[in-house]
Amino acid sequence: MMMIYGMFVFSIPTATYQSLQRSNTWNHVSNNRVGDMPAYQYAGKGEDSITLEGSIVPEFGAPMSLTAMRLMADTGKSFPLISGTGKIYGLWVIESLNETQTYFFKNGKPRLVEFSLTLKKTQTAGVLIGNVLGSIVGSIL
Repeated sequence: MMMIYGMFVFSIPTATYQSLQRSNTWNHVSNNRVGDMPAYQYAGKGEDSITLEGSIVPEFGAPMSLTAMRLMADTGKSFPLISGTGKIYGLWVIESLNETQTYFFKNGKPRLVEFSLTLKKTQTAGVLIGNVLGSIVGSIL
């Protein structure tokens, strides 16, 4: 297992990614000044996104994997993202999913399906863990 997003497992039987690109932004507000350069004030963290680029070989992987991702995106919900090493990235939504099919069989079925999945962070791992612990404590009491 490479990574889990919600209930979707990235692995050889489903879909593998060859690259993971993470991008972070920070917000700075510009204040214009007369006769001088603008002053900037830090306004907090901006967006955090991850793009996974990978491929599915239908002879080895599940061709329905991208359909499962689309169904998850259609819910509009955030899902936890956890690496194969156990690192919890937090809660993420699917922003976009691109698919490219190449090398076709005679019947039109692709031999290779490449994908690019972009996720946007909605909550940190600390909030996710706090919510889970709160639910556990609440159910015990």
